[in-house]
Amino acid sequence: MAALPTPKLTPNKLPGVSAASAGLNRPNPALAALDRTPAFSPLGVAYSGGADSTALLLAAAQRWPGQVSAIHIHHGLQTAADDFVRVCETTCAGLHVPLHVVHVDASHAAGESPEDAARRARYTALAGAAAQLGLACVLLGQHADDQVETLLLALSRGAGLPGLSAMAAQFERGGVMFYRPLLTTPAASLRNWLLQEQVPFVDDPTNTDERYTRNRIRARLLPALQDAFPQFRETFARSAQHAAQAQTVLQEVAREDLARIGAPPVIKALQALSRARQANVLRHWLLEAHQATPSTAQLDQLLDQVAACTTRGHQIHLKVALGHVTRAGAALGFSGPAI
Repeated sequence: MAALPTPKLTPNKLPGVSAASAGLNRPNPALAALDRTPAFSPLGVAYSGGADSTALLLAAAQRWPGQVSAIHIHHGLQTAADDFVRVCETTCAGLHVPLHVVHVDASHAAGESPEDAARRARYTALAGAAAQLGLACVLLGQHADDQVETLLLALSRGAGLPGLSAMAAQFERGGVMFYRPLLTTPAASLRNWLLQEQVPFVDDPTNTDERYTRNRIRARLLPALQDAFPQFRETFARSAQHAAQAQTVLQEVAREDLARIGAPPVIKALQALSRARQANVLRHWLLEAHQATPSTAQLDQLLDQVAACTTRGHQIHLKVALGHVTRAGAALGFSGPAI
């Protein structure tokens, strides 16, 4: 693979900015976002060296002085990775914030998305580092533009409510709480503040590579949306919140239905539900009990088989995710890889 371009350091002023001086002339937009974040100290900031995580790190160091650690994930996927570390080291030294660099293997298996593999490796590494350092939580720098991109990606894939909910403001991974305080903060406001205050950050060259769908959305769709719907970040975020609320209700209904029909589901009890509720509870059962997420086509086939299962001899054996849903007497069963 050809070497990627060296990251650009923006602006030219070298790091060494103190938390007190940062934002002396203008308030850091990330600081206001932290006032709405129920985070607990000591805490970590996932710090890549880019604009978003830089603004977040400076705000956190100002908001919780002496209680913040920076965690940098070194993926080793590009030749510029060591340059990222050097920028992070200099910035953290100026802030008197300890920096922890974690090297991960983000290689992906055949047929697996490189972005998904890197994301899983990153969150696993962040959770492990936070637990080892005794941190109460980790702050992530995803902002309003990232949220819009996530929603548009979900729409392009025909996602259901979980996908349309986009990124959660908080979640748990590996026993560690993660918070995304900047989800309502536009990317431009963070970047402009850093430029105005001459706070250095790194421009990752892969962020402009339009071979990646997310980058095409950022480069082509977001400017068009800005022209047509100037408030699209706020309205899209509101739609994602509505989807998340609806998904929460569906999960509550699924838990109640599963308690009534049994786990594994008893076929006759399942048939007493509407087709929509059957789909909801089956999706919930498969995910919670077997870490299996059926495709729309697989779930439709399963619902058809459940409806047709009116005789004792009717068999069910359908591929779902990496396993198979089968009939086991009066109930459904699942056989697949051990979890």
